[in-house]
Amino acid sequence: MVVALGAWLLAAAVLVAGLAAGLAWWWVERPLPLAGATAELSIETGTTPRDIALAWVQAGVQSPPALLYAWFRVSGQARRIRAGSYEIDAGTSPRRLLAKMVQGDEALEHVRFIEGWTLRQLRAELARSPSLKPASAGLSDAELMALLGTPGVAGEGRFFPDTYAYSRGVSDLTVLQRAQRAMQQRLAAVWAERAPDTPLKSADEALILASIVEKETGAAGDRGLVAGVFTNRLRIGMPLQTDPTVIYGLGAAFDGNLRKRDLQADTPFNTYTRGGLPPTPIALPGLASLRAAVRPDPTKALYFVARGDGSSVFSASLAEHNRAVNQYQRAQR
Repeated sequence: MVVALGAWLLAAAVLVAGLAAGLAWWWVERPLPLAGATAELSIETGTTPRDIALAWVQAGVQSPPALLYAWFRVSGQARRIRAGSYEIDAGTSPRRLLAKMVQGDEALEHVRFIEGWTLRQLRAELARSPSLKPASAGLSDAELMALLGTPGVAGEGRFFPDTYAYSRGVSDLTVLQRAQRAMQQRLAAVWAERAPDTPLKSADEALILASIVEKETGAAGDRGLVAGVFTNRLRIGMPLQTDPTVIYGLGAAFDGNLRKRDLQADTPFNTYTRGGLPPTPIALPGLASLRAAVRPDPTKALYFVARGDGSSVFSASLAEHNRAVNQYQRAQR
């Protein structure tokens, strides 16, 4: 009788354990109920698994935090959960939730910096970007560059135009550091491949010229020739006479119309009144403009004028240039 009772209790215990295991398996694979369409959570470094489970419940996961925590522990992966920003939808199971955190499968935001933008435009875009800590807000451009480790360096043109993904809640300085490093790396790479007869004396001069090429090029196919014109002018000591540098020098005073008096008003960026390159870049150059600046297309042209369709006409003499201006700018034939 005692043996039979013991066997029955053992069988019952095995059955209960099996049911519990089955129930646990069912729960681990079943989608978690959420208070909304999604639930988001940013996990800081050092947060305990127990606190993470509680935070998910507070973020909208409708499940007992003790149950989530037990799953983290039983899985053996609780200590492998990574800090970051995560988002789950209504189809996410406890198993998938844990896998996202262990793999670092974060919910990322994106910010895009456009070729030809100024530093002012770049900073405005950062300020509009969601979920970034505005650590650079209120800093002058000089203070910002000092904080990024390049004190005394003008910030204009020093960030590579590209799309950058970032975790929610990170500092905007993190994004800027990545863009700064990207420009430094690409500039160093193209400078190493420069034409042996370039009149440019340094990578910084290449960056300045590339920024001008970026602003002056309407059609991508003209970029190398535009760079060639400016390279030819630098080589013979001819003023660059490029409107975008003048406009940049006018700053907030520019109202959209470039007048004769603007071309005659001397500023460090007026390439009509001053020879050589301006003191800093005037915009963010892309990789194609960087390459064109150091290896321009072979040309004898010293002038170019816009056709009106984005492309330009290139001329080797002033007489040719004047005819092109009459044809395309003054509608005279």
